[in-house]
Amino acid sequence: MEFLTEKELLAVLATAKKESARNFAMILVSYKHALRASEAAALTLGDLKDDCIDVKRKKGSLHTIQPLMPHKGEPLLDEVKAIRAWLRVRPDDGSRALFTSQKGGELSREQVHRIFKGIAKRAGIPGSKRFVHILKHSRASHLVGNMDIALLRQLLGHRNIQNTMVYAHANDKQASRAAMAAEMAAFRK
Repeated sequence: MEFLTEKELLAVLATAKKESARNFAMILVSYKHALRASEAAALTLGDLKDDCIDVKRKKGSLHTIQPLMPHKGEPLLDEVKAIRAWLRVRPDDGSRALFTSQKGGELSREQVHRIFKGIAKRAGIPGSKRFVHILKHSRASHLVGNMDIALLRQLLGHRNIQNTMVYAHANDKQASRAAMAAEMAAFRK
């Protein structure tokens, strides 16, 4: 499964930030909350409440309410600042769309794809990785070894944990090391 490396993700975010507060916030929110293009396009101003985002997922996935996440170490990953920067310059076009089009109103799924593809190209990302859904794959791949799989399932909005398990890449050595650490913790004197 294709995903962006951490370096590639930061290149996409840096390129988006240079070009547009909207595009930067949209791509970062899509990555942080593992959104499909249609889910990012459908976000409304009302979906932002108390420093949380209400994600109404598609394709039978879970409806989740997740906190907007700051990041103290890497400014390009601070979605709280990214959203605030976008809202300061967001045109008041009378629409409820969080990410508005240049003509006003919500972006279409196709526009989100086109925006991401162009930014990814300008960031030097290979053609095989220039699709919005790679942000969801990347989020899952970046986190899978560092957090409980059930918590990752919730973050990704997967109803079925089997959908999350496709990101779990482990070998015998990793499994043995983890088992030894768990056993040591369980039988500690």
